[in-house]
Amino acid sequence: MRYVEAPQEFTGSGSCLFLAGGITDCPDWQKTATAALDDLDITILNPRRSNFPLHDPNAEAEQVGWEYRHLRRAHLVMFWFPQSPTSHQPIALYELGALVGEGGALVVGTDPGYVRRTNVVTQLALARPEIEVHTTLAHTIEASRAAIRASR
Repeated sequence: MRYVEAPQEFTGSGSCLFLAGGITDCPDWQKTATAALDDLDITILNPRRSNFPLHDPNAEAEQVGWEYRHLRRAHLVMFWFPQSPTSHQPIALYELGALVGEGGALVVGTDPGYVRRTNVVTQLALARPEIEVHTTLAHTIEASRAAIRASR
């Protein structure tokens, strides 16, 4: 496994998986997913920075640009919406909606306690009924693993 974390630019080749979903006020589920997939021959694209420069006025625009480019470079995008007491994860919802419309390869999961779970399930059932919405991070990771294997 190869690992690329924002804002590092990925220009390589081979299969890559983007870890999309909650970052702000959410547990570091990306770390769990990366560890669980470390035996695969893929590149993990992780938008969660180890150290986000909160006081840099250009950091947010740089982050949004990085995510936009890398979401579209990925062969598979795994979305996980964890339960959060303070965040509905609106940017991740926006990204999911955009990618659903573009028809890309997606694996989606939401914690049962995620406040917008019903919206995610209903919208995907209408727009992309072939996409199952998983209820645990472990199942979402395993579905991603299966999708990666099937794409080879």
